[in-house]
Amino acid sequence: MDWNEEFGIDLDDEGVKYEMINGVQYGEPRYEIIGGEKIYMAAAAPNLDHATVVSRLHFIFLHYVISNNINAAVFHDNTDLIFAKGENFMADVCIVLNPEIVKTHKKILGAPDLIVEVLSDSTKKRDRGIKKDTYEKYGVREYWIADYESKSIEVYHLIENKYNLAGKYKVGTADDKIKVSIFDNLIVDINQVFKWWFDD
Repeated sequence: MDWNEEFGIDLDDEGVKYEMINGVQYGEPRYEIIGGEKIYMAAAAPNLDHATVVSRLHFIFLHYVISNNINAAVFHDNTDLIFAKGENFMADVCIVLNPEIVKTHKKILGAPDLIVEVLSDSTKKRDRGIKKDTYEKYGVREYWIADYESKSIEVYHLIENKYNLAGKYKVGTADDKIKVSIFDNLIVDINQVFKWWFDD
């Protein structure tokens, strides 16, 4: 397959480089291309709450996959996700069950089975809008929107090519456990997802 022709990318391009020196960013940050528009990404997670939710969800998914010897890949921040020309994304967390879309070992070329986006002030409009619409369009089977401010997660399931809200789960309520639809028996306790690392 000619990846450059189909997806408009060079698989040997490792992306734009940048580094932080004494709190100053040098070079150009990485970016997404959404609807043909280049959108620059933050050099780091918006805050530690965002980073905590990403880290904990990645660990929960990865631990389940490894412990149960499941053929799946779990990725987080800054993994290139390419749906088509002009549709280049970087999801906060994603799970891939189809080995064909990661066989280049460079980028994800196609739809993961589950994607999580953690809201921040700069991304929440896109996460609920064009990203959600694009994930639906290309067949991402399960989409989570996590909000660390409200300590809640919205879960959408793809049914007949449309996202349906499967549930909204919130810390401290009866609805605080999520059954992950793409796996047989993984239930995520969101109290653990939003838990801070230290006792206050």
